Amino acid sequence: MTSIRQMQIFRSVARNLSYTRAAEELNLTQPAVFTQVRHLQENVGSPLIERIGKRLFLTEAGEVVLASAHDILGELERLDMRLAELRGMTRGRLRVCVVSTAKYDIPRRLGDFCRMYPGIDVSLTVGNREELLSRFAANEDDLYVLGTVPKGIEADWHQYAENPIVVIAAPDHPLAGKSKIKPSDIAGEAFIMREKGSGTRIATERFFSGEGISPTVRMELGANEAISEAVMARLGISVISRGSARLELQAGKLVELNVNGFPILRHWHVAWPKGKRISVGADAFLKILLEEI
Repeated sequence: MTSIRQMQIFRSVARNLSYTRAAEELNLTQPAVFTQVRHLQENVGSPLIERIGKRLFLTEAGEVVLASAHDILGELERLDMRLAELRGMTRGRLRVCVVSTAKYDIPRRLGDFCRMYPGIDVSLTVGNREELLSRFAANEDDLYVLGTVPKGIEADWHQYAENPIVVIAAPDHPLAGKSKIKPSDIAGEAFIMREKGSGTRIATERFFSGEGISPTVRMELGANEAISEAVMARLGISVISRGSARLELQAGKLVELNVNGFPILRHWHVAWPKGKRISVGADAFLKILLEEI
């Protein structure tokens, strides 16, 4: 008999197209994930996933089961939401997904939420922009926090906080401490960049393109911590969210270069699928995010 847990596991595998990543996401072992998907296939009577080379693909039956999984799990989540409303926030669940640069700010706000509503079970998922948009498309969370809401998705959203983008360097960099640095003065520097498609990378490339500059990218890294370490190791300079390098800047391990046109003032946005009825827990957390505006 097909179980709800099998549906949840299959949905994760189908989204990640990886047993290993699904296991990490669900805090299970890879064999346990594989076994549950195998049992689901046996119950359905058709292969749901096929391996071609090193990649996994959904079969036609897999696509059908995935669509049903979204419907079934979505209805259960709506049931939980309605019951939570009846319980008056004494129990319930809040799921928040954020881009990696927001993980330095959101935990503090979630802490405020948890102190106000200790009966609500909170989960926080951190990923890059591509991973967040994939989860958004599958409606897997209550709220999504990112730098810029893409124009191509159907979303309701609010802007809630500033997210300045700054140029960072090692403390002994020749330009450290200088004022009114021209963008052309850093054009020849080696840059440590976020991966293509990240909000920070998009904002950086847009700025330099407007200045007629094509920066030299020495290294692409997918984590802000790794970028800070690379800059501290004098492998280059970087453009990064000020909040993600806050501790290193305060400790003097990194410095913010005074480059004309920086900081690039951006904002954080909280979004959810358009038309979605957000839960009472999500609505309460939304109020916490917006109260500082």
